[in-house]
Amino acid sequence: MINFNQLRVFYHAARYQNYTVASKKLCITQPAVTAQVKLFEDHCNLRLFKKKGRKVYLTDQGKTLYEYAKKVFEYEKEIDDVIEDMRELKLGMLRLGTTKTYARYFMPYLISGFHEIYPKIKIHLDEGSSLDMIHSLLDFRNEIAIIARAEDNQDICFTPFSQEELVFLVAPGHRLAQKKSVVFKELVEEPVIMKETGSGTRKLVSELFARNDCVPDVLMETSNAEFIKQLVQRGEGVSFLVREAVVPELREGKLLAVPIHGQKIFLDVSIAYLKDQHLSPPARAFLDILGTLAPADMSPKGIGALMAKMLVKRK
Repeated sequence: MINFNQLRVFYHAARYQNYTVASKKLCITQPAVTAQVKLFEDHCNLRLFKKKGRKVYLTDQGKTLYEYAKKVFEYEKEIDDVIEDMRELKLGMLRLGTTKTYARYFMPYLISGFHEIYPKIKIHLDEGSSLDMIHSLLDFRNEIAIIARAEDNQDICFTPFSQEELVFLVAPGHRLAQKKSVVFKELVEEPVIMKETGSGTRKLVSELFARNDCVPDVLMETSNAEFIKQLVQRGEGVSFLVREAVVPELREGKLLAVPIHGQKIFLDVSIAYLKDQHLSPPARAFLDILGTLAPADMSPKGIGALMAKMLVKRK
């Protein structure tokens, strides 16, 4: 097996055809260059240099070997450059996971802001339920996830990031639509269209029913918020969704958000990543940006407030 230290000495001696220059480039003594070249020749069982006075010349075998060595150390330089680019965030991949709501309404703004600072970093955005994204961290498919805390896991660090208001939605013609507020017991009579098992919204709504000693009449469950909105608009059932996901429908009167008496419902959203795993430079840079957006207190601040904060920072 080739000794790469000896190959390196041979390469520099061959490149400059001068042991003194090679020793200066390698920061070693000239006798050390001579000794390493001799050891390399012995290993190869070939004569690689001829000497004439103070100058050295490559033999034909030395010329052939030099062409291969040159390729090796050219690749070494490329590898050094790639490593430096990755350190300086001029090259790399950022793998993110988030919920479908955040993927649609928040991540485009956040990713655009990140790309303005780090244009060479490629981003892979994965979306799914909060539980799916927790598993994506554990499986090393993603490094960072912005999700609800769908389940506790001792291997994952959850840092509070925002709070999203959850609203109770009905169609404009629904019997509860004209009420100023509803008592929770009234919801028991309504067919509920639920988010899928594993979503933070589903977990929070299920806990809400349990705290009020009620069992929801689940008509359907789906991960598709747009499908839920259409069903509720048609009067097929009622549902709970993050307010930011229904802003256009509320503004246009296609859906109504009816307050629940004595209760405001907020979904806690966290930044999640593995506790004992080293984060890549792009992931650390992304965390730094998220840190500038997270509220200093935990007063309810959702997607709208986060986007407004981003726009102020970009001006």
